Amino acid sequence: MIEAILQLLNPIAAYGVPVMIVLMLVALGGLFSERSGVVNIALEGIMVMGGFVGAMVIYYMTVTHDYPLQLAVVFGLISGAVAGMVFSLAHAFASVTMNSNQIISATALNLFAPAISVFTARTFYINPATRQATDKIIISASYRLNIPFLQHIPVLGRFLFTNAFLSTFIGLGVLVVVTIVFKKTRLGLRIQSCGENPHAADSLGINVYKVRYIGILLSGLLAGLGGATYLISFHNGFDGTVHGLGFLSLAILISGQWKPVRVFVFAVVFAFMYVIQSQYDSLALFRNLTLPRQIYQMMPYVMTLVILAIFSKESQAPKAIGEPYDASKR
Repeated sequence: MIEAILQLLNPIAAYGVPVMIVLMLVALGGLFSERSGVVNIALEGIMVMGGFVGAMVIYYMTVTHDYPLQLAVVFGLISGAVAGMVFSLAHAFASVTMNSNQIISATALNLFAPAISVFTARTFYINPATRQATDKIIISASYRLNIPFLQHIPVLGRFLFTNAFLSTFIGLGVLVVVTIVFKKTRLGLRIQSCGENPHAADSLGINVYKVRYIGILLSGLLAGLGGATYLISFHNGFDGTVHGLGFLSLAILISGQWKPVRVFVFAVVFAFMYVIQSQYDSLALFRNLTLPRQIYQMMPYVMTLVILAIFSKESQAPKAIGEPYDASKR
């Protein structure tokens, strides 16, 4: 009986945990921006840029310069995070400095990111196998870890510490840090105050523009890290898309009511749906069902609609979210 349960959990551990980490990282990134009062639907585009830069770094470190894969993965994650932060500067400038419409600004980034990344890949990247320009950057197999002693813990060891990605532990660490930041630190309280009542925050001497810039930059950092993590965890190369995970992360953020722990819970739920979508033929629970594959493929998106419909009536969104701040109108 126990072995049967473990066989059911194996695909979930292998695929569900990495998906959960990606969704959680990007949703937590969106948390910083939206808690400061700036809508950020550019998470998809920022993920694309993070994945693109991460792929380029890993490719040139492993193929061109023959660095160890472990080192290349670390630098790929770091560079993806930095790229996401730099790319999000455009959204910060448009929405905070210029007081532009935040939805339009973010949509522009979502359209720009795949276009510029594919164009750059075709311009500078040559497929080593065909010696021709291509829009897909091929990278080596991902690097996985087995944690001594911890991998032998019943059930949990198989989920988290066996054949695990480095990004799994980074993601869990980020969750702890973000939770502490919003509950215990001055920065977290200032971000929340700027999202709830920026004029009151300004009257207390808080620089609302600076805090919102910080929120957007941290949002870009985590979304870029999520994009690089997705690339390393599930693909052998970058092809200009992250398959809608940025928008799914936004749904997780809304479903989680802009709270870190709730975001984690909904990331787990959506990751399980994603596993069913892509791995249903390897799950004993679904293997013998005669449902069309399209039913499984639409599960994450149907779940998104259902959850948003349920929790939208109890929305705890920041009160000033989406409202440009003008200090002269205080």
